[in-house]
Amino acid sequence: MHPILVEIGSFALRSYGLMAALGFLAGVGIAMLNRKYAKMTTDQLNTLCFFSILIGIAGARLFYVVQYWHQFRGHLPDVVRIDKGGLVYYGGFLLVLAFIYLYCRKNKLSVLRVMDVCAPGLALGHAFGRVGCFLNGCCFGKPGGGAFGSLYPAGSEAFMKYGHVALHPVQLYEAVMNLALFPLLFLLTRKEGKGISTATYLILYGLIRFTDEFFRGDHSAPFMLGMTRAQVIGLVLIPIGAALLIYRIRQNKNESQIEPIEG
Repeated sequence: MHPILVEIGSFALRSYGLMAALGFLAGVGIAMLNRKYAKMTTDQLNTLCFFSILIGIAGARLFYVVQYWHQFRGHLPDVVRIDKGGLVYYGGFLLVLAFIYLYCRKNKLSVLRVMDVCAPGLALGHAFGRVGCFLNGCCFGKPGGGAFGSLYPAGSEAFMKYGHVALHPVQLYEAVMNLALFPLLFLLTRKEGKGISTATYLILYGLIRFTDEFFRGDHSAPFMLGMTRAQVIGLVLIPIGAALLIYRIRQNKNESQIEPIEG
């Protein structure tokens, strides 16, 4: 664990905050490269990304605080200390989806095409964030991992739960899978029709998170039917993505067969 990378006097550069910031910058940069596919201006994309980041952080933190409220009783100032870690990805994801929908409706943009543009950067930025989780020591795994297992220092949350036992580096598992997902989404956004990249993200990330959760060790108890909250949400996203993919493939095919009328 390296929660603090640099410490000078009262200033401390935390690994989680740094990786989250790099993830946001990377995500925005990728979206900027693809913005023309959604017919967005630079100002529109900058506005969308700026508010999406704020809303995403707020939503992710809110879901974390609600889920782990016992950690914040008597320590209310820690609620805003996101530099120490403690964000629930799906919380931010769902609130940002709602914001994107409203923003696109207001600015007469295609919701699905804007989401296509955002999807590759979302996967890339999430990979950075998971590396930050690993360095911070949060979102740890269950005992195991073989030669790749990670040991946590005395006093850490993982140590208090499992002791001096190697744990699955689940944060890195998910980071690698998001990195693999990123180029696929990037190409689909550029090469395929509306909604294909978005649908692919919903399906594959749902599968990634559902699988990765089996190796997570930071959950106190199952949420539903022996599954965690993230697994339940993942199982919901997969069929939604599959239905969207089938629908958009058919729609895109029909639209491509319509020839423009000359005259």
